[in-house]
Amino acid sequence: MHEASVVEELVRILKAKSDELHAASVRRVTLVVGELTGYMEESLVFYYEILSRGSILEGSELAVRYVKPKLHCESCNIFFERSLYSFACPTCGRPGLMTKIGSEFYIESMEADLPDTEPVRPAAQPAEPGPTAPSDGLPF
Repeated sequence: MHEASVVEELVRILKAKSDELHAASVRRVTLVVGELTGYMEESLVFYYEILSRGSILEGSELAVRYVKPKLHCESCNIFFERSLYSFACPTCGRPGLMTKIGSEFYIESMEADLPDTEPVRPAAQPAEPGPTAPSDGLPF
């Protein structure tokens, strides 16, 4: 159930960005979610569909890309996924340390239909230099 408040903020951010871009519609939003957050894809999608109703986000797809947690071995300086019932480094066998990898939660991308931009017009040509005042040798 803690997904509801997270998705509420997600929808607020996406609507604001859509407004800023003057998007005509949003087709797809991709989230990166670390497995350690405990957020379930089904719940994220469920709340997204409910909370996006009546907005520019309604009908858009919410895709979730999960990131597995990784440990770090200070001896070998490698990152590795924990095996079942073990925190041991697969190279040296020493215990790995927890990292923040696997606790992410952010918007990776938003695919939106943007309004056509105005055609690029050539820059105005600079005016011909006119007569200048005589210099008195002062630097200003």
